Amino acid sequence: MNILVTGADGFIGKNLVAHLNCLSEYTVSCFTRKDRIKSLYHLVKKSDAIIHLAGENRPKDVSGFNVVNVNLTETVCEEIRKTGRNIPLIFASSIQVNLNNAYGNSKLKAEKIVKDLSTETGNSVYIYRLPNIFGKWCKPNYNSVVATFCYNIANNLPIQISDKSKKLKLVYIDDVILDFIRKVKKKNESNFKVSIEPEYSITLGELASQIHAFRESRKNLMIDSVGVGLIRALYSTYLSYIQPSQLTYDISKKSDKRGIFVEMLKTRDSGQFSYFTTLPGETRGGHYHHSKTEKFLVIKGHAQFKFKHIITNETFELFTSGDNPQIVETTPGWAHNITNIGDNEMIAVLWANEIFNSNSPDTFAWEV
Repeated sequence: MNILVTGADGFIGKNLVAHLNCLSEYTVSCFTRKDRIKSLYHLVKKSDAIIHLAGENRPKDVSGFNVVNVNLTETVCEEIRKTGRNIPLIFASSIQVNLNNAYGNSKLKAEKIVKDLSTETGNSVYIYRLPNIFGKWCKPNYNSVVATFCYNIANNLPIQISDKSKKLKLVYIDDVILDFIRKVKKKNESNFKVSIEPEYSITLGELASQIHAFRESRKNLMIDSVGVGLIRALYSTYLSYIQPSQLTYDISKKSDKRGIFVEMLKTRDSGQFSYFTTLPGETRGGHYHHSKTEKFLVIKGHAQFKFKHIITNETFELFTSGDNPQIVETTPGWAHNITNIGDNEMIAVLWANEIFNSNSPDTFAWEV
């Protein structure tokens, strides 16, 4: 399929084109402000679907709303009519059509033009009244509070909040794009009120706190649940605004005669990750836990693990090395230690199911 994207150099357009270019079944044609209106007919004629994103939201003059939002939409629809074909049209409208302002009114007029195309010709159309969209490449300090907060906080600039309790309705750019792509394959239906799922809700105060927490995670190593939902999307967005010079950050290490120990990452409910080195002949551990559990992975060198049950005195030992990756798991009530039995430095990764609390450590010395 050949997909025509108008407004291809805008926030949504850049993300859409990048996604489409990853899919071998699509070729993409782009129309931007730099292109002449006369080129539209040839672009439309060779298209199998059109995603009409081009719009004006901050013109120098109010008349600019109609020039782009209304007139350009009318031109796109007219060129579709000329082809005599059913070319599915996805139109990016706005929730501001419900507001009595120049921008909203221009989008409402454009919606009518798109609806008329469908009712008069049977052409498939999809109208999205998009709420606040956030994600990578959105222009900060423009019309997206998420982009502004992410950019400013990532770059140690101040933010302003007029009402912390004000709620935002948000959709993530990747969810928008995936829904667009699903729609371009449908030729025999229309929907004048398409919504994006999931739609997230968050207050300005919560948004600011969350993004500040992302920045602080480099200091306290505490990462939130960034693998799912809104927090995942916000974290990805936040990271897209850090500068290349900010890609690295220092963390502390503890050194003694055995080697070094480094805490890397902490989670709120799934423990923490660390790594350590051990010099030849040195031993770490010699303790047990009542509830805490750990997973060790030796990634370099050779190790001997010893275990001893603190009640029965039952013992056990095993050997592992970086040549044959194995997880060694500790269990409550069994004292344990690890010794470097090789000739070179040993390196191991460690996960513990809880964050170490120096005021109440579940770690008790015990000879193994």
